[in-house]
Amino acid sequence: MKNQELPRDKYFLRSLHQEIDLYDRKLAYLANYVVFASPADREEAEKKMLAKRAPLAATARKLAADGVEFSPAELPRSFRIAEDANAGR
Repeated sequence: MKNQELPRDKYFLRSLHQEIDLYDRKLAYLANYVVFASPADREEAEKKMLAKRAPLAATARKLAADGVEFSPAELPRSFRIAEDANAGR
């Protein structure tokens, strides 16, 4: 059985953005509501979430740079914040 490459189109990019946004919400929940035994435990949990989110974000940014179309309204919260900061310069 051959490994088929996933389609790299606007629908795939939309799914990536939704998944990244889910991780953004999970990180916000960890920061605001979850009680940890120590600050080291909190940092470890955040680091694990960021490690899962990082490859998704890299793929999404690469697809956008390669010209895959997307709607700015569908960007994850963390991407919108970064774009707003860059636009304000």
